[in-house]
Amino acid sequence: MKSLILNPGSTSTKIAVFDAYTMVFSKSIKHPQEELQKFAHIIDQKQYRLKAIMDTCDEQGLKLAEISTVIGIGGLLYPGVGGVYEVNKKMLDDLVSAAYGEHAANLGGMLAVEIASPHKIKAYIADPVTTDELQDVARLSGMPDIVRTCRTHTLNQKAAASRAAKELGIPKEACNLVVAHLGGGISVAAHRGGLIVDSNDPRGEGPFSMDRSGGVHSLELVKLCFSGKYTEDQMMKLVNGGGGVAAYLNTRDFLDVLRMRAEKDKTAAAVYEALVYQIAREIGAEAAVLRGKVDAIVFTGGMAGEKEFIDDISGYVGHFAKTIVYPGEFELEALAAYAAQVQNREIKPLVYEGKPD
Repeated sequence: MKSLILNPGSTSTKIAVFDAYTMVFSKSIKHPQEELQKFAHIIDQKQYRLKAIMDTCDEQGLKLAEISTVIGIGGLLYPGVGGVYEVNKKMLDDLVSAAYGEHAANLGGMLAVEIASPHKIKAYIADPVTTDELQDVARLSGMPDIVRTCRTHTLNQKAAASRAAKELGIPKEACNLVVAHLGGGISVAAHRGGLIVDSNDPRGEGPFSMDRSGGVHSLELVKLCFSGKYTEDQMMKLVNGGGGVAAYLNTRDFLDVLRMRAEKDKTAAAVYEALVYQIAREIGAEAAVLRGKVDAIVFTGGMAGEKEFIDDISGYVGHFAKTIVYPGEFELEALAAYAAQVQNREIKPLVYEGKPD
């Protein structure tokens, strides 16, 4: 029941081997920026990353003949429900062509197949970034040309929600949770019955984050777009990659914010307070989506490890419901659980069909 777990990110590839639910080993393979810059597109990195994975397996003494399944993080695919999917031709076609965008997670399914196929075992992905379970009422944005969709930290969101339901002793299908993933991007989602029924899209909605502007005043944004001050590319970067904390403090490291605040930097203090405020406001909005019936508010992601930060947010929202904190991310463990459940026939893999003709 050994599973090989693959989680390619922007500058690293995390791999692990699990024997059912028990981790045998895990390793984060760092990819220097100067190496990645040699590749024009994400897909071009496949063989480079595959060699790094195989070399690491050799270093760990892992014989791939011992592996019974390979599972990777899901990338940008045609939106559908969350869960585990067997990698098929349609999925590979959409990943290879980047039909729904380029993202390092697109390599998850491709690498899984490359490793699994020679050994005649199954390759899977789970909880793609583009998982979309929004309730219909959440889709109207106020502009018919812009339809709200769910693009969030699905894998870690769902992993944290599953942990919380288990801790609360409530079946996942009966649990109402607000989950706040606090990392480089920030997503706050309403989970009802195991589904993400509403969430901000961290690329352009909700709280600002370390380098994303979050939701800003639409009229003022339009004025800025047509002011002649910025090009389209520059505006896109202001929203996603050069906004948020980075725009105010010239850092993408939350620890720098905490240090500057401790040193009585007034701008850092103001940015910190605004970040706390906006996250709390978004949690309140998602609690309203659940009509105030919230079993717990769950904090996860790298920033959730900072107790004072979580305490400050909880000062706004702690009276809504019990708060639970799971610092870091649990993507490797979540993928391993999916693999074990498939092999135990506890769940049946979904079939990816792509966009309907």
